Amino acid sequence: MKVTKAQAQKNRTRIVETASTLFRERGYDGVGLAELMSTAGFTHGGFYNHFRSKADLMTQSAALGFSRIAVGAGEIDLVEFVSRYVSKEHRDARGSGCTAAALCGDAARQSDDVKASFEAGIEGLLTALADACGKTEDGKPGAVRAKAINILAHSLGAVVLSRACPDGSSLADEILDVCGIQILATLPKSVAEGASQPSAVSLKL
Repeated sequence: MKVTKAQAQKNRTRIVETASTLFRERGYDGVGLAELMSTAGFTHGGFYNHFRSKADLMTQSAALGFSRIAVGAGEIDLVEFVSRYVSKEHRDARGSGCTAAALCGDAARQSDDVKASFEAGIEGLLTALADACGKTEDGKPGAVRAKAINILAHSLGAVVLSRACPDGSSLADEILDVCGIQILATLPKSVAEGASQPSAVSLKL
């Protein structure tokens, strides 16, 4: 029976979602197409009905992953972002966490298309963070963007370093604890004092 366009799109979305999770869990080289398609509920032979190559799927799955953690500009609560990003829960949930934290190292060795997908995703996060920083500081645009880059890079680096340590390592927890405190200390006092207020945004990490 011929698959409708709507069903084909649904199948494609399911494959991309499955890939996004598996790639974050095990890296691009740790997941084969046969296993990926089987996990998504399809045969290996059907892969090329949806994608040109594995790199094509990597590009699309990265875009999906970034879209699920990025929120609209002006909607990020800085304290919530740092507290949830630089956390043991995020560190231990590779498959549902930040695509950048899970796959930046892998992406550095991939094609320009994959790198471009990461660039767009990282830029989206920086734009939202810069907008939030701009509402708390009377700095020049360049200084506000630099602040956003520092928050994201510091937060991401903390998670990557923590994940590189053995499970249950005291150093893994120490890295998150120290970096979380240091990042929050760079935020304006007025922001930190409002940390107890519930955020209107559910940040997906």
